[in-house]
Amino acid sequence: MRKQVDIKQIVCVYLPLVFILLFLLFPFYWTFITSVKPEEELYGMVVTYWPESITFGSYSKLFTTTVNFLAAIKNSFIVAALTTLVSLTASTLAAYAFSRYRFTGRKILMCTFLCNNMFPTVLLLIPLYSIMRKLGLLYTHTSLVLSYTTFTIPFSVWLLLGFLNDLPMSLEEAALVDGCNRGVAFVRIILPILGPCLVATGVYIFMTSWNEYTFAVMFTNTETRTIPVALKSLIGQLGVQWDLLTAGGIITIIPVCVMFFFAQKRLVEGLTAGAVKG
Repeated sequence: MRKQVDIKQIVCVYLPLVFILLFLLFPFYWTFITSVKPEEELYGMVVTYWPESITFGSYSKLFTTTVNFLAAIKNSFIVAALTTLVSLTASTLAAYAFSRYRFTGRKILMCTFLCNNMFPTVLLLIPLYSIMRKLGLLYTHTSLVLSYTTFTIPFSVWLLLGFLNDLPMSLEEAALVDGCNRGVAFVRIILPILGPCLVATGVYIFMTSWNEYTFAVMFTNTETRTIPVALKSLIGQLGVQWDLLTAGGIITIIPVCVMFFFAQKRLVEGLTAGAVKG
């Protein structure tokens, strides 16, 4: 009986998980293998799933003889970091206000934030482009940061609101009784408890800003373009530079992987926070 249960568990649970895992990881494997293949093997007629000789020439070539990829990394990091800081600050304060105060228009504003995510961001391209041009912010980091906040803040507010609604009011009431005002109670009591959820929200904002392409291609030039735009420039009318494109893709995912490695514990706590009441 025990043997039959184990076989059934292997067939119904473990085998499907293995296939799903292979399906998810194979694109990353193929991207890395393509980036370390020699040029003659890369553009040959025979498809190989493991290179006969490994070379990292495409990585050095990416930083020396092609687009200024190092500047693109710097621009992406600046934009993603500033967007995370601005969006996380604004959405935290907004979520706290929606959770703790009852004011006129509260439900309308919350529904507006929710409805904002129902429409594709491409609809904002023309009005935002016009606004940035009139303000003189076009082709700057500020234009991207302000553009990204239009869709990161609404989602972040709802993400943080669910956790704040589950925090008992007695925590702040006890701080108020001890002589704290609202601001001090928020900073000393609520903010530390909100840490895991802030990490999860911050990772979402950073990843969204890091990988965004549509706004980046419209609001940047050769000096301020980010990684997705720099990678797109490797795709020309006469062909695709697969070695450089895949090398750039591998370098692009390294910061995100490092972030997940150090923040994975708090990330899981933040994503599951507010899911169970009581």
